Amino acid sequence: QMVGDAQTHDLPADEEGFARLAAFMGTSVAALESDLTARIEEVHELTEGFFAPGKVAVVEDDFGAEATARWLKYPALRSGRASEIFRRVKPVILRHLKDAAQPDEALREFDAFLAGLPAGVQVFALFEANPQLALLIVDIAATAPALARYLGRNAGVLDAVIAGRFFEPWPGAVGLGTALAAVLEGVDGYEARLNTIRRFRKEWHFRTGVHHLRGLIGADEAGQQYADLSGAVLARLWPEVVAEFTAKHGPLPGRGAVVVGMGSLGAERLTATSDLDLLVIYNPGPAETSQGPRPLAVRPYYARLTQALVTALTAPTAEGILYEVDMRLRPSGRQGPVATSLASFTAYQRNEAWTWEHLALTRARPVAGDADLAAEVEGFRQTLIGQKAGAASVRRDVTEMRARLAGAKPADGPWDAKLGPGRLMDIELGAQALALLSGSGAQRIGAQVTAGIRAGLVNPAGGEVLMRAARLFWQVQAAARLLTGGTLDPGAVGEGGRRFVLRETGFADIGKLLAAMEAEAVAAVAVIDEVLAEDRT
Repeated sequence: QMVGDAQTHDLPADEEGFARLAAFMGTSVAALESDLTARIEEVHELTEGFFAPGKVAVVEDDFGAEATARWLKYPALRSGRASEIFRRVKPVILRHLKDAAQPDEALREFDAFLAGLPAGVQVFALFEANPQLALLIVDIAATAPALARYLGRNAGVLDAVIAGRFFEPWPGAVGLGTALAAVLEGVDGYEARLNTIRRFRKEWHFRTGVHHLRGLIGADEAGQQYADLSGAVLARLWPEVVAEFTAKHGPLPGRGAVVVGMGSLGAERLTATSDLDLLVIYNPGPAETSQGPRPLAVRPYYARLTQALVTALTAPTAEGILYEVDMRLRPSGRQGPVATSLASFTAYQRNEAWTWEHLALTRARPVAGDADLAAEVEGFRQTLIGQKAGAASVRRDVTEMRARLAGAKPADGPWDAKLGPGRLMDIELGAQALALLSGSGAQRIGAQVTAGIRAGLVNPAGGEVLMRAARLFWQVQAAARLLTGGTLDPGAVGEGGRRFVLRETGFADIGKLLAAMEAEAVAAVAVIDEVLAEDRT
């Protein structure tokens, strides 16, 4: 169009015109012809089954015969209707499986997906109406077994794939909150509303996983999206829990409560399998009890309200659970109350908290509850961290913590991106120390390292080392959690999984990736050691 200054889609018809086009695009005639041909053939292959599903080639050999022989015994194929539809879509599925990088691996994981389906009529009908959906499932089975198993248990999320919004731009936390509120309109009853929230979360969580797997987003974007989703869910779930609880025990005494996200939730970077670190802080004011049909004293009122929130998040139902919850970062740890009054929280943080608790506070972020109380909690957090700037005990305490963690939580082999010297947890601890030493209230690792650079606690080159290592280990960690739910094992994830990890990290082969992880860990340790050296000037 630019060469001819015309609205055209026709390629040049003569050699001279094609040569000019290739030169204009900064390539050679041979390379351009090869590239165009490969793309046209690939698109044709991808679309012919969609536009002419009745003409898909049938697999004529005995590929998968052993596995397919037992498929009719699976729960999803017990009904005559399911078997009839599946018989028609089976050739498409087998063809896609056979075309996978490692056909036997793909077949094995698709077999596991099929075995986990409780019913198949709806899913198989979707496959028949949308052949590309079958290709997506095979791709997931060939690359991410954990996601395929999740699909087997939650096949309803496939409705979202064909609903039209699956590949639209990410709406962000605010957009998700608006969408969830709209979905809840007209849904009556506490349990029905909770199940609606669970279905909403599953659909969007699956969407992020698929987009990450297909290369539409990277590890950083996936981490932010999982965090956006959890924040939107908590912000909408908390009023539901409060409304149900106050109907029995009366309105929230005093100024109410705020839910604080800690750890990765506070830092707004979660993996596909992250749990939620939560803290509940309340301000009862002068109230001593609630005013309702069954009044409660303030302390048990907020303790039971918090338990109701945890139950809403973790209770297994037909729609599954929302999130696993960890509340060990509350004051006094497991021995402390599950909900803490604002007065007790501030007094404890000022006078009794250990350095590790102040480190944890560097990543705290209010996520639900009363807006004014949330602002007050955040204001106190910022002030307290500012007062700790340059504290002599921070370096010594963090050094001791690193030693204890190394002994209590050793790395799970060379591929463990989280645990071990210079790896993700160690870098995050170093970044939190920089935030505390510099008095910065930043919650994210990048902003914490930047604060350390500005305060002269680490030089720009050292900060870049920390950020580069954190980026690599996060990419590996996010990929591993999506693929298997645990530590990466290149030998177990199959060819599809290895290709995904290499694409994410930008390395040519697994050996080079491992060497880079080891080198980055060594470099990060040196920087963290220097930051924490007590005799540094």
